[in-house]
Amino acid sequence: MKPLIIVCGLNRVGYKILRLLRQQEALVVGISDRPIADDQGSNIIIGELHAASTLIEAGIQSAHTLVLSNSDEAQNLTILMQARVLNPQIRVVNRLFNSNLGDRLDRTLVDHVSMSVSALSAPVFAFTALGHEAIGQLRLFNQTWSIHEEYIDENHAWLGTKLSRLWEDRTRMLVYYLPADCENRHTDLVSAVTMGKELNVGDRLLIGTQPTMRSGQKSIKQRLAKLFSNFRHFQQHSRAVLLVAFALVLTILGATLTYTSFRYNISLIDSLYFSVGMITGAGGNSQIAEQAPDGIKVFTVIMMLVGTAVIGIWYALLNDFVLGTRFKQFINASRVPQQNHYIICGLGGVGTQTALLLMGYGHDVVVIERDPSSRFLNMANSLGIPVVQGDASIPATLKAAYLEKAEAIIAVTSNDTANLEIALNAKGMAPKVPAIVRYEDPKFAAMVRQVFDFEFVLSPSEIVAPSFAAAALGGKILGNGILGDTLWIALATLITPHHPFCGKLVKDAAMIADFVPLYIETNIETKNIKTGSQTIHGWDLLEFCLSNHDVLYLTIPANKLEYLWKSKVSKSSQAIAN
Repeated sequence: MKPLIIVCGLNRVGYKILRLLRQQEALVVGISDRPIADDQGSNIIIGELHAASTLIEAGIQSAHTLVLSNSDEAQNLTILMQARVLNPQIRVVNRLFNSNLGDRLDRTLVDHVSMSVSALSAPVFAFTALGHEAIGQLRLFNQTWSIHEEYIDENHAWLGTKLSRLWEDRTRMLVYYLPADCENRHTDLVSAVTMGKELNVGDRLLIGTQPTMRSGQKSIKQRLAKLFSNFRHFQQHSRAVLLVAFALVLTILGATLTYTSFRYNISLIDSLYFSVGMITGAGGNSQIAEQAPDGIKVFTVIMMLVGTAVIGIWYALLNDFVLGTRFKQFINASRVPQQNHYIICGLGGVGTQTALLLMGYGHDVVVIERDPSSRFLNMANSLGIPVVQGDASIPATLKAAYLEKAEAIIAVTSNDTANLEIALNAKGMAPKVPAIVRYEDPKFAAMVRQVFDFEFVLSPSEIVAPSFAAAALGGKILGNGILGDTLWIALATLITPHHPFCGKLVKDAAMIADFVPLYIETNIETKNIKTGSQTIHGWDLLEFCLSNHDVLYLTIPANKLEYLWKSKVSKSSQAIAN
């Protein structure tokens, strides 16, 4: 019998997870606090999510996995504790925004997997901005690879290309294959590669693409342009301070020349010393004025009053520039890239993660955030992320972020209407700059893209639901995606003497279990002593014979995971997670 999975909280993400698990023919029950209008299925329990009676009715005591999909972290934690009281052995997939709390729970509780919507969806936004129409992500070689679908049509460059040729390319991973021919619909990728099958019209492939690192070094021309830009920003933000300072210098200079012309036996330095002391209030060499005629004394009084006013104004402006907001605005403005950069609107979880990914790949970014009290501002400043504070829907704010010369603008605030307004204004100002828009409701995301002709409109709930569904099915998940109605899962499995793949060639095991091998980590031994490890790829991978302690990285359809359960290798897969 298949293990029971309970999805608790049927919001957009939760209901999508439930539907995906149903498609994979998993034994699944949903819990909702209100009736689902579009679903009259008998496997949905209505009641208080954290109530023991509701969880018992859903079968919590015999369930294998509980998926907590609510956006309310406090409620998820309450349900988690109630579920562990009723079933201490249940495996929990917990949706948490707080990554630190999630990591601590993963270390403290056995069989607890924390997942974040922002962390899962941000790579897709980043890859999409870089020009890849990503539908998922894959974690390989300590890098996050983008997953996209290739549909072979009459004009596709790969039409007629042998799959074996694509298999040899180390910069991409063939993840899944769906032939158009109904007679060959059940042909697995490894069989197609070994038989030399060619790609035909209608065939579909899922491809993992290795991320490329952009050089962070800038040309001399770019550095000079940045220097002049910083100088202009300094002039803009310090104009008032400089003007008053100039007035102060003129006042001191006028007084110095007046005293020098009055008494020829007084040196220019003495006059300057007296003028500065008199105007600033510090005093010094006062006999110059005491021995002067009444006119000069009146002039001295006027200079004292004018100097006091000018000094007071200058000190106030300087204090505001250094300790107030102007100096901070100057620093932020000087850090804003001027060309070939990515503009991220919204410094939330998705925006922050997207900015970090793009910066990690060597690209320049700038974030626009309207909330000066955002809890992510300090983190952004500490990480060196330039931030323009203002409303991204206002043209002046977009201009301050140099929209016209940007590579793309990514609107990822938590408000769908605000994202739509930002993208429309950006398109009005710079029609050629691609716009990537976050829209929570997946039903309307496609319509928004069609009506307003945006390059990409992405729904986080649509992006992350497959990841939660894959995690619910078990094992350490390295990535996932959907091709047609099939959910595929990437995972790592440790080969043990009792593993069903032990002693088999990779290609033979792949044809039997319908999985796609990605690569193998194997030990190098000299005289029965481990001296290192190596990875096996390409054709060598298919001809490799699996043995004890090898780690096989593979992708497999979610509905074929039962093969691993029956073979009792799930513990081997989970060993990699620890």
